[in-house]
Amino acid sequence: MKVLIAGGAGFIGSTIASCLLDNGHQPVILDNLVTGRREFCEGRPFYEGDIADPAILDRIFDEHPDITAVVHCAALIVVPESVERPVHYYRENVAKTLEFVDHLIGKGVTRLLFSSSASIYQPGEDFTVDESSALTALSPYARTKLIVEQMLSDITAATPIKVLSLRYFNPIGSDPKMRTGLQLRSPSHALGKLIEVYREGKPFPVTGVDYPTRDGSGIRDYVHVWDLAGAHLRALEVFDTLPFENGSLAINLGTGTGTTVLEFVEAFNQVADRAVEVGHAPRRPGDSAGAYTRSSRAADLLGWRAEHSVADGIRDSLNWFAQRERILPDLSAR
Repeated sequence: MKVLIAGGAGFIGSTIASCLLDNGHQPVILDNLVTGRREFCEGRPFYEGDIADPAILDRIFDEHPDITAVVHCAALIVVPESVERPVHYYRENVAKTLEFVDHLIGKGVTRLLFSSSASIYQPGEDFTVDESSALTALSPYARTKLIVEQMLSDITAATPIKVLSLRYFNPIGSDPKMRTGLQLRSPSHALGKLIEVYREGKPFPVTGVDYPTRDGSGIRDYVHVWDLAGAHLRALEVFDTLPFENGSLAINLGTGTGTTVLEFVEAFNQVADRAVEVGHAPRRPGDSAGAYTRSSRAADLLGWRAEHSVADGIRDSLNWFAQRERILPDLSAR
């Protein structure tokens, strides 16, 4: 099948593209390269532009009329930045998605995978969630994901398009073949920061140690990005058999195991060749205690389960960072 991946030059989108290629499918990439990397698009049909630009969407569908599905990964994702720049986040993540989907409907697209987030959940006392858990968003970033899901639900009820919202937990790792990985020099999430301080020989600041978790640090469900990519492959292959309700469906993508930030640092230190010391820092604006999935819906509907461990994800990320300077030679400009 031929699949348009919006945001396909980013960390997750490019890994999905690699997975599709490895399994005999053809990705077509659309990315404005605000955070994505051109290097990740080599050997793949690539269009540089904005998802809300009708001209480039017209060009893509004119040149690839056999596109059968769309994966929408294009979004801004930094929680503290969303607190500082909410207008920017609502414009980029919500308003432009509306324009994008409107154009897709006009092109006859009926299959859309939306990259959503587990940050929209209100966890229970044990920090576990499933797709029926209460929804609440504690940051503008999370609210953009929730609003888009709600918006798409209204749209699918009134149009032929069907939308599968895949609610990611916390992606780690890289493409095992080292084609793609974390593209930013200073990622804002825990593993990116851990690797940054590891390379600089500095302590790792755990942002928030007063959460009601077993050790006071936030709890997360760390899922390998290659497992995430495999879930998208399975979703595309079985899309037409899924039990959509009024055209929409949500599925959690996580391991089902909760790992606190302090436990994650301990796992990192067991994999790395030298240990990182831990420091304590205040919670970041918009942060929450976190959650992990208890859902079996991905296994039941997609036949998918995460296969990689936290240690695998850390090890692959360290391997990627050891090669990034060669693969992304202009990092100093980022």
